[in-house]
Amino acid sequence: GNGEVMQVLFSPNEGARELFYDVKSGLVTEQKIIDFPSSYEINRWGQADKKIAITFDDGPDSEYTNKILDILKQKNVKATFFVVGAKANSNQEILKRIDSEGHEVGNHTYTHPDISSISPEQFRLELDSTERLFEGVLGRKSLLFRPTYSRDIEPETPEQMQPLILTRELGYYTVGMHIDANDWTRPGRDQIVNAVVSGAKNGDGNVVLMHDAGGKRQQTIDALPIIIEQLRNEGFQFVGVSELIGLKREDVMPKVSHTEMFMMHINNAAFTTTSIFNKFIYVMFFAGIFLGILRLFFVLVFSIVQWRRSRKLNFSNDYQPRVDVIIPAYNEEMVIRRTIKAILNSTYQNYRIIVIDDGSQDRTYEFAQRDFGNNSKVRIYTKENTGKSDTLNFGISKSGGEIIITLDADTLFRSDTMEKLIRRFVNQEIAAVAGNAKVGNRINILTRWQALEYITSQNFDRRAFDVLNCISVVPGAVGAWRRNALLEAGGFSSSTLAEDADLTFGIIKNGHHVAYEDEAIGFTEAPDNVKNFLKQRFRWMFGMLQTAWKYRTVLFRPRFKALGWFAIPNLLIFQIFFPLIAPLMDLMLLVSILSAFWQKYNNQIDFSNTQSFGQILFFYLLFVVVDFLAAAVSFFLERKEDWRLLFWLPFQRFFYRQLIYYVAFKVMITATIGKFVGWDKVERTNTVKESVKVEYEI
Repeated sequence: GNGEVMQVLFSPNEGARELFYDVKSGLVTEQKIIDFPSSYEINRWGQADKKIAITFDDGPDSEYTNKILDILKQKNVKATFFVVGAKANSNQEILKRIDSEGHEVGNHTYTHPDISSISPEQFRLELDSTERLFEGVLGRKSLLFRPTYSRDIEPETPEQMQPLILTRELGYYTVGMHIDANDWTRPGRDQIVNAVVSGAKNGDGNVVLMHDAGGKRQQTIDALPIIIEQLRNEGFQFVGVSELIGLKREDVMPKVSHTEMFMMHINNAAFTTTSIFNKFIYVMFFAGIFLGILRLFFVLVFSIVQWRRSRKLNFSNDYQPRVDVIIPAYNEEMVIRRTIKAILNSTYQNYRIIVIDDGSQDRTYEFAQRDFGNNSKVRIYTKENTGKSDTLNFGISKSGGEIIITLDADTLFRSDTMEKLIRRFVNQEIAAVAGNAKVGNRINILTRWQALEYITSQNFDRRAFDVLNCISVVPGAVGAWRRNALLEAGGFSSSTLAEDADLTFGIIKNGHHVAYEDEAIGFTEAPDNVKNFLKQRFRWMFGMLQTAWKYRTVLFRPRFKALGWFAIPNLLIFQIFFPLIAPLMDLMLLVSILSAFWQKYNNQIDFSNTQSFGQILFFYLLFVVVDFLAAAVSFFLERKEDWRLLFWLPFQRFFYRQLIYYVAFKVMITATIGKFVGWDKVERTNTVKESVKVEYEI
């Protein structure tokens, strides 16, 4: 027969003959043909006068296929869509629309590979996967198949014939095309129209090949209504491929039988779940990018505002309130003496140090008492172990100063740190001051990454939130409190693991202001191994989640201003939710890169999903660039910092996301099951550098 629809009827037969040899004469005396040789035999259908079947390959596409369907509906034309299974799974509603509007659907494999270069097993899997998709989503099968590339439609070698033999075994009709619009090359609307109309008028064939996906297809959309009108004017009738074969639509797209209904529902559930998951990943990727950039812009602007305001502040040396420095200590024999010595070197003089040993199992109390027991500025207490919050409150009960400074036992103050903290309390509206905590033990990659984080994230955030009076935590490493405001808020609570954040929220809730002082520097010891890092971050994140829950009643309440509108949403979104989805950004980029390379390797360039990959890569890099610029600004605002740390930023951000994801997941599981969580203290290593030297040597 003639036409562009084909099936392989017979495969080649080499043939055989029998020869009779006479030994005496040495001659062949007779031959007998046992089996005649034969070549491939292909049956063809589809040649019909004045009938055209418009077909579209590589879709469905969320941007272009619906526009094509709108044109076909307006022009009352039925077409045949050879869909790629992976794309159809991502656009199930469009696939359903194709079917519901009476068009025909054909199998174009699941991932669009070069079928002549893959194994028969993979080819069968490609067809079966797409077939299961049709059954699950449409409740129909399809007997129409089109190879992914034209060389396989009109095969010339035995290798190119193998896929057609397999499709015959599976019952498919292979649909070719003799009128190629070449729209994938984007030659222009008029050339597409001319290629189709002239091909039809010249009798080149009855099947038109166009594309509704695989690249920019606006030229195809512009050309389609013109093609339909011109061919109608020439007397052509538009039909489905089934009519060219001499069959009905129901014959080439039979409904699933009753015995297959159960598997149909299983397939539908499986493909729907996969589709929803893929869309979720896609949405989370762009949500993460959008939220991340929006937050960076917000923090960047307000940090600069705070920095400019702080440069204009004037302070009086006449303000010299009584200060009590409270140091809670539990098993701190490695660091306690250095911490006390650093305080005693302060330029500010009107202070007293209160050290409370919280039932340590080491020699913390012994070392403190031996070295500083006779110092009039130092008072040392010991008590049973009751936890950090209770220990801080014990210290407060022993204090009498107007201002209370609290610091962790591993923190080293510079000589002017206390002076810088106290000067901000000249403003009576200020009830607490958050100092500038820095990592003092930058001894390996992990601690350098934490030093980078303190500069570009924690302290950068405090600058911005200072402007709105919604600083979420006065750090335990370096912070000061007005005694009256502290007591009004109830002191340090043991109901959360983040007692400093809990108190900070309470003070702001009571209508007081919490300020940030970037020149009040305290050097703290950061965890120097992953195990201790995860332990610390779990305590921080879980404590912040507890704090958010405790103060949930202020959320979006106008009375509490930025605390309810910014601080708590920021905590929930960017410290809990964002860490859970941030690795999806990396996963999405990785999958897109692998997919793009795989398609480039297996497919011609016209089908490769470079547009989607390009969008993902662009927005990912945009986020990285904005993040780097914001980090550079944070270093500019702290000019004495080591700018070489910025080199680590991309690596730090990537690996941090994976670590913090683990922490966030563990926090959510722990919170969900209601498991009790203790303090789980990180062991000290006494690796913080001397505070005077750190400023210049780090």
